Amino acid sequence: MTPSLVLASASPSRAHMLQQAGVDLAIMPSDIDEDAIKQSMAGAGRNTEDIATALAVEKARFISLLRPDALVIGADQILVCEGRLFDKPVDLAEAASHLRALSGFEHHLVTAACVLLDGDVQWQHLSLPRLTMRPLNEDEIIDYLAHIGDQALTSVGAYQLEGRGAQLFEAVDGDFFAILGLPLLPLLAFLRDRGLM
Repeated sequence: MTPSLVLASASPSRAHMLQQAGVDLAIMPSDIDEDAIKQSMAGAGRNTEDIATALAVEKARFISLLRPDALVIGADQILVCEGRLFDKPVDLAEAASHLRALSGFEHHLVTAACVLLDGDVQWQHLSLPRLTMRPLNEDEIIDYLAHIGDQALTSVGAYQLEGRGAQLFEAVDGDFFAILGLPLLPLLAFLRDRGLM
């Protein structure tokens, strides 16, 4: 019997990408303490690739234990700029602070994804796109956040490249879908190999 698919994420961007690609799935956001995992792993000297991968796996494992019959997709994304790790901003003031810190610099995204079945990893992938934000003045930052509002709080870096956020950048190098939060093409290839597409 073909297992069902579950996305262990509250990310509207990830769900939208998969649904637009024709993937039929349920959405069950995972309830893990991401900050505790990040702090523990960072304290142990683990790199951002390991941290993002572990977070993706733990998100998927949480749901996989509830739905052992399903293939569960987990994903995580960490933004790194000048040695600093950025999480999603908690409010628009912090979003503005993040944009000021990224302005004029290159940063990279560590985007990890995995698929688990009955708690076991069946597939995983890591993508490392790099982006260069153009120098922004304060009026541009205020204008951008006024246009996107609380959507700035849904992604690391407070921007969304698929929309108005494209105006913030000078250069982008890497998988566009991974920048949005999910390495879609490798994931679709895995699903096709499993006969799910």
